[in-house]
Amino acid sequence: MSKGLAFSLFFLSLIQTSFAVDWSEGARISLERPRANLFELTEEEWKKQTQAGMLHALHYPVKVTGLLVPYEPLVNFLEADQRNPLRRLLSRLASSQVGFSTVDEMYDWLGLNDYNDESATGIYQIPYLNGVKPNYPMGATMMETAHGTGLTFSCATCHSSSLFGVSVFGLTNKRPRANEFFHLAKKYIPNVPSRFFQAATGSTELERKMFERTKKNLGPVHAKKPETLGLDTSLAQVAMSLARRSPDKDATRDPYYQRYPRANELEKHIADSKPMVWWNLKYKNRWLADGSIVSGNPIHTNFLWNEIGRGTDLVELEKWLGENQETIDRLTIAAFATKAPLYSDFFDVRELPLESAKRGQEIFRVSCKECHGDYQKGWESSRAHELTAVELFTTTKVTYHEQTPVKNVGTDPGRYQGMKYFSDRLNTLRISEALGVRVVPQEGYVPPPLEGIWARYPYFHNNSIPNLCALMTPPDQRPKVFYQGPAVNPETDYDQECIGYPVGDAIPAEWKKEAGARFETNRVGLSNQGHYKMFLDEEGNELYSPAQKRDLLEFLRTL
Repeated sequence: MSKGLAFSLFFLSLIQTSFAVDWSEGARISLERPRANLFELTEEEWKKQTQAGMLHALHYPVKVTGLLVPYEPLVNFLEADQRNPLRRLLSRLASSQVGFSTVDEMYDWLGLNDYNDESATGIYQIPYLNGVKPNYPMGATMMETAHGTGLTFSCATCHSSSLFGVSVFGLTNKRPRANEFFHLAKKYIPNVPSRFFQAATGSTELERKMFERTKKNLGPVHAKKPETLGLDTSLAQVAMSLARRSPDKDATRDPYYQRYPRANELEKHIADSKPMVWWNLKYKNRWLADGSIVSGNPIHTNFLWNEIGRGTDLVELEKWLGENQETIDRLTIAAFATKAPLYSDFFDVRELPLESAKRGQEIFRVSCKECHGDYQKGWESSRAHELTAVELFTTTKVTYHEQTPVKNVGTDPGRYQGMKYFSDRLNTLRISEALGVRVVPQEGYVPPPLEGIWARYPYFHNNSIPNLCALMTPPDQRPKVFYQGPAVNPETDYDQECIGYPVGDAIPAEWKKEAGARFETNRVGLSNQGHYKMFLDEEGNELYSPAQKRDLLEFLRTL
């Protein structure tokens, strides 16, 4: 028996003999058994498998993925001057220039984040492939294939973010352009003959074949640009891509449907949403902002949606998933093990108003606990007088729900309404049945656990609330326009008092120059209404004074 096979069998035996995860619809989560160590491995093995899973999240593992860009030819093209015939062709096709002209600029435009240095510790210690820090950012994947090195993008593209110079694994990327990148690929690549591509980029014959394969796989793909920076359109991309495949159970790629796709309401219906943070997975048993994925491992769902949106043959995908359960398990372990960043990791908490935060906790338990769960704090310990400031403000226990709830609190309905335009089709797929993935449209959204809420701005599923002060403001008085910028300088890019984006005159001037950074809440799908009845009494009067709302905000800061 080979060493690799022996290890695989050993790993699978660990999974099979440990706590079995019930991914079925209606399954309950034990409130007394935290699921950070999902398979209840030994501490040593859990840490080892978490590291292995993080590498899969950083370097996309699906070898049958549909879209791979020949890497060296891409570099040659981006570095070529304007006399390059491919550049002249694309200039004629484009109404405006693409926002990058080097590989590094492309990565920056995509919103990819840098790996942390070797000195990083705790949750900020991000593993390097083969122990060497890559010379490309998190999310970029150099996949070695029979046709050469192909560039694709991994889970970390949307599920990692830079926070004041530190990359946080599992945090929503505030500035992803992955869907826009697919939109560009769909717009331009089909118009470039592979032989012309080869001549213009100096690619090898094998790299030309990789390019030809990507062109073919783009046939059933239809991408849609998000309404604004920070949101993604994966729901629409999956639905419209399925409409460009045969209606059979394998969604077979068929040139007829690529040319004559079935109509789908998501071509015009706005259902944009932001990627969700990963550290909430351990508390939930339904997935997505609206909780509409009611069964199945969320990692399976992630791969299925990704590959429908990349034009992959679903029979090949199902076979790959069946043969790579170890990869799925490791990635699942890593996602569930993710932890939220603490406010104290970035700011000095010794001057925070402890008594105000304590009062805020009581307000939270009256108005917010029923939906968002309960959070025990260090200050509630019998040993509180012995604790440091950091320990006092630390959350010691989270109690969420046995079954993930969905609530309609009047926020923008576009996302949950859009689910019905493709749920039936997704449920009929043979691969969905095999994976146990089932979609049931909901009315409303999941009120998520609030760990790390201080870093998860802007708020709501559609990013329409810039900071927590705005969240606690009556809907008709909330900011109508704000800008979404990078979290580089905590003094200028973050409103510490209101927790989130600065608004009004405090907005950095350079933010206003970036295309897509302006957020207008009067646009379809971007409404900032709702989520305010908990601040009102039965007669519709304000329940809390400004001082009490400040206490609540001080408590939320500590989560």
